[in-house]
Amino acid sequence: MAKRVKKTIITGITREAADAAFSAYAKADAQYVKITAEIELQCAKIREKFADRLASLDEERTRNFDVLQSFATENQAELFVKKKSLDMAQGTIGFRTGTPKLKTLKGFTWASALQLVKEFLPTYVRTSDEIAKDKLLADRDEDGMREQMAKCGIQSVQEETFFVEPKKEDAE
Repeated sequence: MAKRVKKTIITGITREAADAAFSAYAKADAQYVKITAEIELQCAKIREKFADRLASLDEERTRNFDVLQSFATENQAELFVKKKSLDMAQGTIGFRTGTPKLKTLKGFTWASALQLVKEFLPTYVRTSDEIAKDKLLADRDEDGMREQMAKCGIQSVQEETFFVEPKKEDAE
């Protein structure tokens, strides 16, 4: 279970204390980055060490998957009559039915299908009204726009976030 941490706001900090805190922050950050880079380097070395073996194992899996799929497909009528799966000594093979989805027939595009659905199945056409937020943001500084937005219960805000960006140096 994650420990809950309550952040208390510290007040009355002098410039010297802030400089000391920044120094400690920068040192910890540099060491953190160095350790993270070392971890990534070790992971890369391990991946490289096993890359050829993993590639050959993946190739073997793919080849044998194809053999099993061919066997199942060729014998689907006999082996998969009552169940969609077959228990074998090493595990189970079978067929899964996917989620239904719509596809256009040959010669049709979704745009052409939309026009035909509008004509023959109009209750299956969606129309969506939504606020063009991007346009409101782009036009927010035009004359009277802020007042008009306020009438609609909308305001444009820009929030400030605090950041700490230490200068990058080698960790000790």
